[in-house]
Amino acid sequence: MASSNFIDYVKINARSGNGGAGSMHFRREKHVEKGGPDGGDGGRGGHVILKGNTQLWTLLHLKYTKHVKAFDGKGGEGGRRTGAIGKDIILEVPLGTIAKNAETGEQLFEITEDGQEMILLRGGRGGMGNDHFKSATNQTPQYAQPGEPGKEDWFILELKVLADVGLVGFPNAGKSTLLSVVSAAKPEIADYPFTTLVPNLGVVPYRDYKSFVMADIPGIIEGASQGKGLGLRFLRHIERNSILLFLVPANSEDIEAEYQTLVQELRLYNPELLDKNRLLAISKMDMVSDEERLTLQQNLPNGIPTLQISAITQEGIEQLKDKIWELITSAFPVR
Repeated sequence: MASSNFIDYVKINARSGNGGAGSMHFRREKHVEKGGPDGGDGGRGGHVILKGNTQLWTLLHLKYTKHVKAFDGKGGEGGRRTGAIGKDIILEVPLGTIAKNAETGEQLFEITEDGQEMILLRGGRGGMGNDHFKSATNQTPQYAQPGEPGKEDWFILELKVLADVGLVGFPNAGKSTLLSVVSAAKPEIADYPFTTLVPNLGVVPYRDYKSFVMADIPGIIEGASQGKGLGLRFLRHIERNSILLFLVPANSEDIEAEYQTLVQELRLYNPELLDKNRLLAISKMDMVSDEERLTLQQNLPNGIPTLQISAITQEGIEQLKDKIWELITSAFPVR
């Protein structure tokens, strides 16, 4: 996905359709004396609906859709004929899209499945025709209900990328290179900080035609949880990952300190992120000597599975995929 095309936040004004008015009508036919009321009900107004679509990865198609309006229901007619229902407006969104009320910030729902439909705004109900109001004491009701007006409000649609594995690390830790090696994704790779400006997704093939989804999140820096760098904007995408794969380069001055800094930024942003399964991969092992490898072993953090990898030489890549698959299947058993 091109950086200019990745949109994960849009604000829209939605308005549902008005309900149609009920009919105030009396049956009038030849040879039928005092036919009585037969006014039909009005049709309901159109809903505004969000629908999940696995083919979408971004909210780009809604970037310039500021106002959305569903159609009004039609009025009822004589002969107890109900008015037509107003046409719904269906907005297709990628999985992981959250709908919020723009004024209160209240989360309304989340789209997580392909084809899932959730009503953002309900259309107004159609009014009842005068046929509903007849009785023994009121045989010719001269009234019918008006249609219920539609609703209007501002909403925020926010995308949180759905992936099995999220790559967490400082800029230039080798996240994009790893993703390009294990999947068909082609993120921009360069030797300068913040080459990755948007999340990149890749499907990683595994044994026996299995696969999992990996997300490359833009690099985090110290202070990201307070808004420094790009981290704050994209830390929310990590919330939907099943596993967090921390990447620290082998040529780092202090591997354990760098890892603890990353953990602290996640803790400050959302402590629940630390409840996820974690892996630590020491990247760029092709850049250190055999002697430095021995020293490196003594400088690893405790309490987290650690692997040594090189995306360039493929060292440890298969072992890494095995470990990731083990964690995925332990959390979500394969049947």
